[in-house]
Amino acid sequence: MGTRIQSHQLKSGLVVSGRPGQQQKEKQPTMASRAVPYTGGDIKKSGELGKMFDIPAAVDPPKQPPSRASTSSSGSMRNSSSGPMRNSSGPLNVVLPTGLFTSGPLGSGPLGSGSQKRSGQLDNSAVGSGTGSGSSKALYGSAVTSLADDVKVGLRVSRPVVWVVMVVVLMGLLVGAFLMVAVKKAVILVAVGAVLVPLFVGLIWNCAWGRRGLLGFVRRYPDTELRGAIDGQYVKVTGVVTCGSIPLESSYQRVSRCVYVSSELYEYRGLGGKSAHAKHCFFSWGLRHSEKFVADFYISDFQSGLRALVKAGYGAKVAPFVKPATVVDVKKENKDMSPSFLRWLADRNLSSDDQIMRLKEGYIKEGSTISVMGVVRRHDNVLMIVPPQEPVSTGCQWFRCLLPSYVEGLVLTCDDSQNADVVPV
Repeated sequence: MGTRIQSHQLKSGLVVSGRPGQQQKEKQPTMASRAVPYTGGDIKKSGELGKMFDIPAAVDPPKQPPSRASTSSSGSMRNSSSGPMRNSSGPLNVVLPTGLFTSGPLGSGPLGSGSQKRSGQLDNSAVGSGTGSGSSKALYGSAVTSLADDVKVGLRVSRPVVWVVMVVVLMGLLVGAFLMVAVKKAVILVAVGAVLVPLFVGLIWNCAWGRRGLLGFVRRYPDTELRGAIDGQYVKVTGVVTCGSIPLESSYQRVSRCVYVSSELYEYRGLGGKSAHAKHCFFSWGLRHSEKFVADFYISDFQSGLRALVKAGYGAKVAPFVKPATVVDVKKENKDMSPSFLRWLADRNLSSDDQIMRLKEGYIKEGSTISVMGVVRRHDNVLMIVPPQEPVSTGCQWFRCLLPSYVEGLVLTCDDSQNADVVPV
């Protein structure tokens, strides 16, 4: 005799098996939809996905009990039907001005950090590196190279040769002095002078014409076609320049879109005038303040038509040979007739005393034709011209009686007049 299955009737009229109250005690779990917690792109918070790659799950910090203000908020802030509400400790999405969504509060990442500056932007904390008085005017960032000193052109002669010449001169002096005392004839003095005078004249000649000799070497150096240049080759490229990501602007005339700019302030020192620097002689012009900047730019080769990136920024060694032009010539009579010049001096904390001053500016504007001498580098199909590691020597120029001279860094020469029209780019 089979056992009788107990049944009962629900309030809705449906008859079900089992005793009353058993459904509430032994209710089977049901599948319910719940909201997926926000992971912020972190695989450690992805649950089963992290377990597939043997990545331990991140443990969330204990939740703080809601404050009284949050419990008394409106019902729209609560989520009772669609699953748990997102934890407030998770990443916070921020919309940048460019429309890009980023996680984290504004200013927490590298794009918004205070220590990160955009390349080429003015740095208010920078201080001018002029000659003489300092300048409080803001300068460019680290992406722009500041050239504080003038181009240094030195003589390159091997030490053994220098020692041999010194020994020969010393022996000549000793022998000449001995013979003059012993023989007592003026012929010996003439012979010694005939040997020493040309040496001193040659040294003075090289010191005076060394810079012109270097420029002559640069002009005579043959142009190289970039198409056939190999990596590490020292080349000279002549072509039209275009600005890189950071165009420059001259400080006084406000000439825009330049790859190189310079401003030099000179003062004339009379008999009792004030010196512009420590080595300023009487009745001469002395450099009081100097600003020279150069940034990365492009040059299009005339021979092959290829365009190369010239790495002149970020503190690179550059030797620019650009002749500046006089833009302001101030005397005692017309000192107050140029308010723009007085404002230029005030921006750099330079005093406007009763001095005869002259402001010169030089620049290489976009579209100018220049020559660049440097080393070719090829990296990921990018053609670049970088400064050489070693100084470049001109070699002996016997016809000009010039000893080998050298210069460091990229060599930039521009023969275009500042007032001439440039090629539109």
